[in-house]
Amino acid sequence: MPLTREDVAGIADYARIALTPEELDEMTAYMNSAIDLLEPIRQYDLEGVEPTFHPIGDLSNVMADDVPDTDVRHLPVDVALKNAGASRDRSFRVPSILGDQGGDR
Repeated sequence: MPLTREDVAGIADYARIALTPEELDEMTAYMNSAIDLLEPIRQYDLEGVEPTFHPIGDLSNVMADDVPDTDVRHLPVDVALKNAGASRDRSFRVPSILGDQGGDR
């Protein structure tokens, strides 16, 4: 069942993408072509196959504790800051992305 022009317009509206009528026609054709590429996958017999939500099964937290590894050489702070454009209190200083409202970063 191909996507209609109205389907694609709804998707574009949801994504807050403005499309001209010509772009909408082009995007409808493009999205239907992309869906057609998936047709061989739809032919697989998936009866009884449980859906997975993560490619590695029950893995839920892949983040390690944030602790320094004492077996690894560490770059001293003064060396790290040596080529910084600006620094203060052992930290890199960067321009604020919030403008005047963000204060001095």
